[in-house]
Amino acid sequence: MQGVLNTSSTTTATAASGHAEGVSNDEFRAAMSRLAAGVVLVTAQEPPLDPDDPGAPVGEDVGMTATAFMSVSLDPPLVLVSLREGSRMDDLLDEQPLWAVSVLAESQRHIAGRFAMKGRISDRLLFQDLPRARGEITGAPLLDGALATLECRTEQRVTAGDHTLVIGRVLSARVPGAEGGPLMYFRGRYRQLG
Repeated sequence: MQGVLNTSSTTTATAASGHAEGVSNDEFRAAMSRLAAGVVLVTAQEPPLDPDDPGAPVGEDVGMTATAFMSVSLDPPLVLVSLREGSRMDDLLDEQPLWAVSVLAESQRHIAGRFAMKGRISDRLLFQDLPRARGEITGAPLLDGALATLECRTEQRVTAGDHTLVIGRVLSARVPGAEGGPLMYFRGRYRQLG
């Protein structure tokens, strides 16, 4: 039968992965890699070091590449992003409810790779040469050349396994008129549509 997972080896793989039941991490990762996804840059600005001092330096901009991003509701306008639990962005959005999303164009593959690196340099340096505007509502960076930008406020956080699902109310949505198609992620690589 086509489309059915062969479960004959699942018991052995399951025991090795530590899951009580279901598929192994490798089987799950391989299956989900066949789901094409759009690529976004999630951004936020850290709060000032001393919120009571108007002259205190503003916090650093933080960014993260995400492929687990989706529209949830039209009324009210809600979106969802999945963050690795304990990641810098997860920790920041736990204390800072305002954030933004730039939907990446196919020409922005280098930006996706830059903000997806493990053990990367400081975010300040990652943003240094990127043309961007600051969101009027959130203060978060919005990339020039993005297919669309959204400014959001966290409405709900849901723990789901080793990730946190952050549901945000969309406070502004803009389609700046960038040319080209979307950047996609499929089978572990960035790709172009078509």
